[in-house]
Amino acid sequence: MKKFSKSLMSAAVISAIFTGSAFMVASPLALAADKVLLKTPIAFGTNLPALGTTITWVAERLDKVSDGNIRMKVYEPGKLVSPPEILDAVSSGKVNSGYATAGYWQGKIPAAALFSAVPFGPEAGEYMAWLYYGNGMSLYQEMYDSAGFNVKVLPCAILSPETSGWFAKPIEKPEDLQGLNMRFFGLGASVMEKLGVGTVQLPGGEIFGALEKGAIDATEFSQPAIDQRLGLSKIVKYNYFPGWHQQATIFELLINKDSWNGMSEGQQATIETTCMASMTNSVAEGEAMQFPVMAKAQEDGVHIRYWNQTMLDTFKSKWDEVAIEKSAEDPFFKKVWDDLSTFRTGYDLWEANAFLPRSRPE
Repeated sequence: MKKFSKSLMSAAVISAIFTGSAFMVASPLALAADKVLLKTPIAFGTNLPALGTTITWVAERLDKVSDGNIRMKVYEPGKLVSPPEILDAVSSGKVNSGYATAGYWQGKIPAAALFSAVPFGPEAGEYMAWLYYGNGMSLYQEMYDSAGFNVKVLPCAILSPETSGWFAKPIEKPEDLQGLNMRFFGLGASVMEKLGVGTVQLPGGEIFGALEKGAIDATEFSQPAIDQRLGLSKIVKYNYFPGWHQQATIFELLINKDSWNGMSEGQQATIETTCMASMTNSVAEGEAMQFPVMAKAQEDGVHIRYWNQTMLDTFKSKWDEVAIEKSAEDPFFKKVWDDLSTFRTGYDLWEANAFLPRSRPE
């Protein structure tokens, strides 16, 4: 038996000597995939908590989880690619990845806004349920494929509610909005325009200056801890809640499809799993940091206001009009909107019975 075993070993050694390169091709080391470097321009500065810090968290975890097999180099907004150009740059291969929110592309893909933030839409838990266990992810990828973009999309962060506006004076009725110029994002901007507001989408770094110079009268941007970094409360003191236009906001990692297909299944799974972990991390980070900032803002003279029912009903009725109009204008918007609405109708049975009512300070 020992002789037989030794013979087998000898044959293996001889075979290795004489087949040389063939043996190396079959070795585990040679089969290991090439290392991946994701050069990732981002839409939000890494100095902004939750908006920018999430992608640095992803970069750090990818390096550690993959033992250095996957690295991500993050480029601040405008350093490699300007934020509005990220989708095109990734699709063309100018860069192999990018980080933004799909609402940036709604001018060229109307349905993209539905994968960013939906007025009176799902909170983070419901949004993720639709994405991962409904038809959300398949529709998300289909949207880019059918529009001719050569990208793989991965939701890679999600924020809980934003504030819905900073104003110089109280807003008690719809007429108080008429004639205001306001920075506003996404589908919510279409709602505000129906109420007589002139809207513009400014990057975060330009909002303070626009308010200071009077180019805009009011603004929304993000969560209290993020708005604080922009210094908005130094100019306008009335901060309104709830964020009816963005109860949750998704941020996406786009990867060039050719680069994605060139990765091993293990590398793809590592990136997908890290982005799923980032969804958890980002919502937890956002939830943890808001209340101390809000308390400090009140001490500094900020009036935290909750929209009265008349205003909320008005926003909702105008959003219903917008959803009908956009569905009529774009078939794929309608396809996504109908699917999300069907999911939410079913989810209502769970939501209405599972959760305690929220209390609100008077």
